[in-house]
Amino acid sequence: MQFKNNTKQRNTSIQGLRSFKDTLPKNLKKIISKKGHIYSETLSNWKYLVGNELFKVCFPKTFKNSNRFGVSTLVVMVKRGHEVDVEYSKKNILDKMNNFFGYDVVEKLKFISFDDEQKTSSLNEIKSNNVAISKYRDKIKDVKNEKIKKSLTELTKVYKEK
Repeated sequence: MQFKNNTKQRNTSIQGLRSFKDTLPKNLKKIISKKGHIYSETLSNWKYLVGNELFKVCFPKTFKNSNRFGVSTLVVMVKRGHEVDVEYSKKNILDKMNNFFGYDVVEKLKFISFDDEQKTSSLNEIKSNNVAISKYRDKIKDVKNEKIKKSLTELTKVYKEK
């Protein structure tokens, strides 16, 4: 008797505990198998690898493994204004990472600068306060009760979203 391979039902059932890798979706398994070990270890030990001062201004974004066409590269996000500090400690970071893993894991570091998040959040707060049209904003400012002012601005936010 032959078995059909294209049945939609599971032929085997798993009793008891399953391994963690069996419970993960297929797409996530591919990501972990490509980047997984080195990238996750780098993330968890980043403070040790770069030190306290650089830990505050940079973090690893992605890791690209080496292949026929390119070398293994770690992409690091750096706050604007601190690029020079990180660039000078580039060799030190490479040495610490390769010593940490025991072999040459990373051959190249690539830095990408980004703006500080505090500046963007203050811009969002300004935009959220100026939701209403200017003629209505003036009328809302004239209201003396603070609770009513807040509720009117919240109403204009909800109205503008729709």
